[in-house]
Amino acid sequence: MTEETSLSLIQSVVDSSKEMTVIFRDEDPILTNSAFNRFFGVTSCEHYKSSFGPFIDNFVPHPSYFNKEKLEPSEKWFDAILKLPEMDRIVSMLTLGYEPHAFSVNIDASISGYYVVAFIDITQDLIKRIMIENNISIDKRSGAYSKKYFLQVAKSYEDAAVFNKKIVATVMIDINKEFIEAFVSQELALRTLVDSLKKSIRQDDMLVQWGDHQFLIVYLTDDEKNTQPMVNKLQILMNSEDMKGLNCQISTSVQKTGETVKSLIGRIGV
Repeated sequence: MTEETSLSLIQSVVDSSKEMTVIFRDEDPILTNSAFNRFFGVTSCEHYKSSFGPFIDNFVPHPSYFNKEKLEPSEKWFDAILKLPEMDRIVSMLTLGYEPHAFSVNIDASISGYYVVAFIDITQDLIKRIMIENNISIDKRSGAYSKKYFLQVAKSYEDAAVFNKKIVATVMIDINKEFIEAFVSQELALRTLVDSLKKSIRQDDMLVQWGDHQFLIVYLTDDEKNTQPMVNKLQILMNSEDMKGLNCQISTSVQKTGETVKSLIGRIGV
């Protein structure tokens, strides 16, 4: 049986799989299945090779995932990723619409010179895991993220800014004690404030309880000019009937080139 006939038979089998599958001879793709072709908007392996460059260039250079920046000189990406524990064999690739997906990589190298690679989409699993981690990291009294949790994920927030070509901005809100004391309990006061703040920020923004009377909002923005709408929304909230008696100080800061989030927060005196 010729290689061409063998590949035709294999093609009919792998096309029924929902997982993206590629067969390589050395580092050259020689077969892609229908799921892979749909993801990259091509009709065949040959169409893919005529439209894209080296395969490893598909892997987004994100520090949390495997990519070519983690290769040793002259090292094949198959060999490099197989050195990692299975749980760390994860890559990120973009659809034609530049939507990032995360994939677990399964490699069969049992036939010398050939690699059968399956890319298993785990994007939703990662999102669910993050949601679970986030729920665990919520301050029970206020409903905002805890300071400890935020400091743990600060580096990931920096990475997200780089990946999305944005910068990190912060708003520190210092609440007066009189507002807190006007409520039946401090917990009720904090919950009321947090619920109102959440209505004024986006789902992707982080609201962190920084101290007994301090809250930190951390978010991504295109540039410093785009931070004013956030401040305006907060000022409207603070002057609303629901927040009657709330006197607070608002401090804002924007990440400088190459600056860490921890350094950014330090500049606003906390």
